[in-house]
Amino acid sequence: MDSPMHILYVTPYVPSRIRTRPYHFIRTLIGQGHTVTLLTAAGTSSAEQAEIEELRAWGISVEVFPVPFTRSLFNCLLAFPSRQPLQAAYAYHPQMAARLRTLALSETFDIVHIEHLRAARLVRAVPTTIPVVYDSVDCIALLFEQAAERGTQWRSRLIAALDLPRTRQYEARLTARFNQVVVTSRRDQRALEHLARHYLPSGVRPAPITVVTNGVDLNYFRPLESEPRSHTPPTIVLTGKMSYHANVAAARYFAQDVLPRIWQRLPDVRFQIVGKDPPEMVRQLAKDARIEVTGTVADLRPYLARADVAVCPARYAVGIQNKVLEAMAMGTPVVSSSAGAPPRAIEERSLLVADDEADFSQATLRILTDPLLASRLSRQGRRYVETHHNWEVSTQNLTAVYQAALSAGER
Repeated sequence: MDSPMHILYVTPYVPSRIRTRPYHFIRTLIGQGHTVTLLTAAGTSSAEQAEIEELRAWGISVEVFPVPFTRSLFNCLLAFPSRQPLQAAYAYHPQMAARLRTLALSETFDIVHIEHLRAARLVRAVPTTIPVVYDSVDCIALLFEQAAERGTQWRSRLIAALDLPRTRQYEARLTARFNQVVVTSRRDQRALEHLARHYLPSGVRPAPITVVTNGVDLNYFRPLESEPRSHTPPTIVLTGKMSYHANVAAARYFAQDVLPRIWQRLPDVRFQIVGKDPPEMVRQLAKDARIEVTGTVADLRPYLARADVAVCPARYAVGIQNKVLEAMAMGTPVVSSSAGAPPRAIEERSLLVADDEADFSQATLRILTDPLLASRLSRQGRRYVETHHNWEVSTQNLTAVYQAALSAGER
């Protein structure tokens, strides 16, 4: 291993098993001998407080800056008449920026790591003598392009359409503000490179953009022998944070357009929508007794372990769909749209892919009625994530980006 580094890690949300990318990067960095100081914005929920205490129990310094919804709304109102995207303003806290500058000047950090567009403006607070890595995670402009066209909620379509032009230009400029940029997928890398080519002024060069994919906690998400898959009745599961507009679109599409076709052949099939904060339009789907909308659950794994099929009917998506990786790690057969499926998993036939309601229903029915196919997908899905989505490997790739930033010198 290279020499241990002292990393100042900045996030606009509390790292957790839901915010899995910073959670596992930080945990693995510590395990690899590095030192991490975390500055994070947070809400005011008791769940977030418990998550913060878990991080502190790892032995890292955590400083928290509460950003309740009222502050986020105020931030967005201030940003609306400006050139700044609403996403870039949403989680901003001036005291967080001030503390970042103070820490950067008073302590010795090898690297500052800033995650997501919501925290990106904080790069202004970092002295140019300290290398900064920007983890864009996804290309938000790419997400907004799709949401504006295919979103099922008028609010998400309107916000995406209004914020898209500013987000394109802002994300392009960000690629030139950092020493290095990382994203979760090749698709997002291409999108950011495209923005840089089209929106950066002539002669301004973007930072290198590197794919550092997400991993899966393979010890946590693993087949559970104590939870045999139910076959009476057969169960289909969709997981994800249900306040997220893309997940809302996926859940409604599957329930309204795909599931009726499945019920024509297997009328007793159950569908579980598992994830926190489902809006009313998702809760309404449970008017049919065969559909369950759980809301927040203490542990996602039993739902995945008992399900016969996990579905990701994403109408639009960016980055890596953790729901797909987690289901595959649990040994649950997966049917996904091409938007939600990792390209390499498609190549290796570790899941089934379908992009319209007829194909999606047929693919799901194939798994429900063919035990040999279900068993093969279970084994191949687990093997796929073991091979390609290991947090140790992803974190080693991240530290290689850190080293490249250190070598590049000042911004």
